[in-house]
Amino acid sequence: MNISVLQLIEGAKQARGLTVIIDVFRAFSTACYAMERGAEAIIPVGDIEEAYRLKREHPEYVLMGERGGVIQPGFDYGNSPTLIENADFTGKTIVHTTSAGTQGIVNAVYADEVITGSFVNAGAIVEYIRRRNPQQVSLVCMGWNATEPADEDTLCAEYLKSQLEGKAVDFSEIVRYLREESGTGSFLDLRGEAHVSSAPPEDFDRCLHLDRCSFVLKAEPAANGSIVLRKILCE
Repeated sequence: MNISVLQLIEGAKQARGLTVIIDVFRAFSTACYAMERGAEAIIPVGDIEEAYRLKREHPEYVLMGERGGVIQPGFDYGNSPTLIENADFTGKTIVHTTSAGTQGIVNAVYADEVITGSFVNAGAIVEYIRRRNPQQVSLVCMGWNATEPADEDTLCAEYLKSQLEGKAVDFSEIVRYLREESGTGSFLDLRGEAHVSSAPPEDFDRCLHLDRCSFVLKAEPAANGSIVLRKILCE
């Protein structure tokens, strides 16, 4: 198994084989929480106008996402696992658009298959890849706004790679580094001073709840030409 670690949108375009699009803070952690809360499917879109169009055509859809970390006008939820932790999405379809993670999915056009990546379902991702046993695995780190590498996504890729290679990893050290040394702490505003309503500092712990979810989210083509994330159990 050949494992490549790639960065940002260009990395998504270069991805081949079984591809994991990683966005720890917060897109694909939030997506896992949404599925845990009963969502039937998530439609990831790169263009915010596409999200609005889908909502107009399907008023029953839930709009979730952000630009610059801030919930957008007309959206039901931002991109925060904290703010949806008690939501009931049973049977719902969610339209999800973000500055980084969903951009990776729509740009991974040469991948054989695409799943999402985060720490909250890291164990399930590793198990899924082992079962599939592909020749090529691409781990794509989407970074901050898909324009600058972010420590948490790179560390998640390295964690997944080490797990697949049977190497031990001290996850507590990853958490400590992200909280105390990385620029991620400032980015997330762990002091809770900015954008608290759409991006609470509690997201830090929720996005680093290792192996909370025992499923992967796989991108599949839908009948209307869009992409849909569906849950695949890996217990």
